[in-house]
Amino acid sequence: MSDQWEPALFRTRVDELLHRFVAQEADHFTAIDPILSPVAEQLEAAVADGKRLRAAFCYWGWRAVGQPDSDALVRAAASMELVHAAATVHDDLIDDSPLRHGRPTARIALRGAVRRRPRADAASRSLAMLVGDLLMALAGQLFTTSGLPAAYLARARPLWSVMARELIAGECLEILRTGDGPDIAVSLKVIRYKTAKYTVEQPLLIGGVLAGADGRLREGYTAYGLPLGEAFQLRDDLLGLFADPERTGKANADDVRGRRPTALLAETWRLAGGDDRDRLRAALGRRHPDADDLGAVREVMRRLKAPDRIEDMISVRVEKALGVLHELDVPPHAAAALTSLARSAAHRLS
Repeated sequence: MSDQWEPALFRTRVDELLHRFVAQEADHFTAIDPILSPVAEQLEAAVADGKRLRAAFCYWGWRAVGQPDSDALVRAAASMELVHAAATVHDDLIDDSPLRHGRPTARIALRGAVRRRPRADAASRSLAMLVGDLLMALAGQLFTTSGLPAAYLARARPLWSVMARELIAGECLEILRTGDGPDIAVSLKVIRYKTAKYTVEQPLLIGGVLAGADGRLREGYTAYGLPLGEAFQLRDDLLGLFADPERTGKANADDVRGRRPTALLAETWRLAGGDDRDRLRAALGRRHPDADDLGAVREVMRRLKAPDRIEDMISVRVEKALGVLHELDVPPHAAAALTSLARSAAHRLS
């Protein structure tokens, strides 16, 4: 691969590697007993699609230190996508989401395997949870067998514990805060730990530490990665409520139905007066908000220009990240790639 950043080529490399690796692991799993085949199918479904941003940030965390491209590096970087796959399977389970990438989520897809068994819904949820657990184990396996020198892997290994701790903390914070009064500071904290860190900061740091990045560069990665990761999730919040589900591949308005502590809802609440807050309470207070309720929430948000405020928050964070990047002493091709990644992470359509 040349020094010029070619996202489509990189994505193809990661896709081929992940599909081959997970297919082999799915075969090993099914060899234990053929009855496991529906579970194995969900392992492969979990990595079938993706933007591969986390792998890309890990890759450029390495390349920005001055290290060359290699297949071993791409294997290590691809392990970040298995972490993401595990997180999304668990997240869909927690949120009762029916769709991911336009296909049924694991708990829905696995209902057929247990439809004749007692407590079939609980059984399919349990199987989905175990799919997520196995994907996380496979992420560690792919990383440690990447082919990079053992000494490189050893110095990056502590960051895996940090990444897992912070990701799970973010999920727990979202669960514990769901249903609380909207609070922008709380929402941004959830965003930081649930998404920003494992999407941008930690992959960058893992790639950098693998390559021997010094303390100043690691600090720069954090200063670039955190605001950009927040911008990524803020965009996700907007897409989740206002984008076409056909494009995003996810059920629209899951965040509102789940009364999750998003920044979009918190900002809407902050801007709302008494009458608008009454409308929001009426819509959000229902156990199962219908299309009219969701339309009412969108109408209030648009009228108060809350989406515009979130767009401003995204722009501020992207510019902050790029400002940090321009101060870092990294090769020009790495700076160009990280600039391109910042734009694509924050200004995507799905």
